[in-house]
Amino acid sequence: MPNAWDVASARMIEEAGFPAVATSSAAIAAVLGWADGEAAPVQDMLAAAGRIARSVSAPVTVDFERGYGLGPAELVERFAGTGAAGLNLEDSDPATGVMVGLAEQADFLAAVRAAAESAGLDLVINARTDSFLRRAGSPEEQLAASIERSSHYLAAGADCVYPLGVAEPRVIRTLVEAIRGPVNVARPPQAKATLAELAGLGVARITFGPSLQRQAYGWFASTILPALADGLR
Repeated sequence: MPNAWDVASARMIEEAGFPAVATSSAAIAAVLGWADGEAAPVQDMLAAAGRIARSVSAPVTVDFERGYGLGPAELVERFAGTGAAGLNLEDSDPATGVMVGLAEQADFLAAVRAAAESAGLDLVINARTDSFLRRAGSPEEQLAASIERSSHYLAAGADCVYPLGVAEPRVIRTLVEAIRGPVNVARPPQAKATLAELAGLGVARITFGPSLQRQAYGWFASTILPALADGLR
């Protein structure tokens, strides 16, 4: 699921034949003029998500960081207005990088699921877990925490889990075998495994975060603009 950052990129993804579209909070925030980490106003992020969801017929799943400070009921109510099919919710504080307690995050996810069911909303919850990303302990501790947290999040009502920051194929296989539910991994440009190899490891969902936008903008800045500037000389 390539990650879009605006209507134009979402339409390109759909037109390329992908059956679903993901978004990137960092990429959308950059377009809106904000840093990642819930710096952007929640109403602006919701509005952007709504524009993207309405622009394509494919289902859209939104990177919603840790919920932008909204309680579960308000989060579900306001998110429903976007028309998106699902959202990511992460388990570290976006501003500080500090891991949220396992029980606290599981309770939060369970409350979001309950609010969605109460509203009659079939919401896909992708529970991101950040032990690898935040380097919480030794590599062995990061792996154990990711498995433990993922298992609790699935039990709390998440549909999929997303251990962000894992790249080693051996570790990915261990996660997939240990976690009794769909696993999402991110594939950055420098990833060691191809898409086919990740699928062979049992990964259910592959996303790219803001890397596609950064590559596109990098090409614009390093190739197109210098060529145009040379024409002025």
